Amino acid sequence: MTEKKMTINWSGRAFDYNEEEIAALVDAALHADPLTQGKYLEQFQSDFAAYLGVKNCFAVANATNALDIAAILSRLKKGDEVIIPAHTFCASAYPFGRTGAKIVWADIDPDTRLVSVESIEKLITDKTKVIIAVHLYGLMADMNVIMDIAKKNKIFVVEDCAQSIGAELDGKKAGSFGDCGIFSFHGQKNLTTLGEGGAITVKSDELAVKVPGLRHHGGRPYPAGREYYWIPAMSDVDIDIEGVWPLNTCLAEPQCALASAVLKRLDSMNEKRITRANNFMDEFKDFPEISFQMVKKGYKHVYHLLAAEYEGKNGKTNHDLIKILFYEYNIKAIVQYYPLYRYPLFQKMGFGTANCPNTDKYYDNMISFPFHLWMSDEEFNYMINCTKKALLKLRGE
Repeated sequence: MTEKKMTINWSGRAFDYNEEEIAALVDAALHADPLTQGKYLEQFQSDFAAYLGVKNCFAVANATNALDIAAILSRLKKGDEVIIPAHTFCASAYPFGRTGAKIVWADIDPDTRLVSVESIEKLITDKTKVIIAVHLYGLMADMNVIMDIAKKNKIFVVEDCAQSIGAELDGKKAGSFGDCGIFSFHGQKNLTTLGEGGAITVKSDELAVKVPGLRHHGGRPYPAGREYYWIPAMSDVDIDIEGVWPLNTCLAEPQCALASAVLKRLDSMNEKRITRANNFMDEFKDFPEISFQMVKKGYKHVYHLLAAEYEGKNGKTNHDLIKILFYEYNIKAIVQYYPLYRYPLFQKMGFGTANCPNTDKYYDNMISFPFHLWMSDEEFNYMINCTKKALLKLRGE
């Protein structure tokens, strides 16, 4: 029997809101006063902090803005060095490049495909001030060891958790280890707020009090007890960190209301992702040429994406596999991410040099499969069957 041909894009509408979430959004749209910096923001920040097990959490317009704030809080300056994995999305890096600090590219572990502890240790100098630990695809980096290294060397640590909301290490959530944790609520992420959104967690209370001003124009109320509420003006504007201009990066009240509602079912959605990913990987146990991220004991992988490495025989490459999937079966797998030091942006900014052989090897062999949470079982099984056929074809069988 001929299998029905389907079309599976790598990206698209990746989230469906339920009635409770839509109702929360409508309620905030009708009743939020003001439309930013109000009660829904406070509620979501409290809800998300409780979910993560942290004290200080601040919602922002997107994860890149959260990284901008983290870069400011880290107090990087020209002549300092920041260690960043070369295998990640570009936004993990350029907010720190803006500070004038030198970006030093770290390699990845060949099994987990996350930043390598050994690589970090080799790169530390007396100029190293910040380490960016990116939890890519839904799996956490080795934060226990990274934090030990950072404490020993007095280094500020930023966890980029944009792809790992709900991921855990020894029962502790991503974003609760480092000095700052960064989260994305982009439309493709495990928790979304209508296309864009983000949050930053801050461990230090001393730094946390600076975030509201940095996030919102440097604005703050005048001290209580003024004789006339309008003199000299509605509110004050000041600096929170000497020499640093503030930003405007607020998450709207309806988005915050939606985020609190979606957060209630985040764990159940992540469990569905985990089950699906495990089912997919189990189907390829007899195909050693394709391998997935190693998940060590104590780690919870929440599978924001499903990426693999393909090492074919007889000169066959990941491009051959992607070609078959796309042109013969209408399945749009992709390659991600281009090593950051190969991009013109970083080359032109002086950061085009790296010694990252594992990063290069993984990029040269990787494939990222479509992994929408809302892909039907029929579509998911179609992708499994077609991938098996493609692999057998590349074997010459």
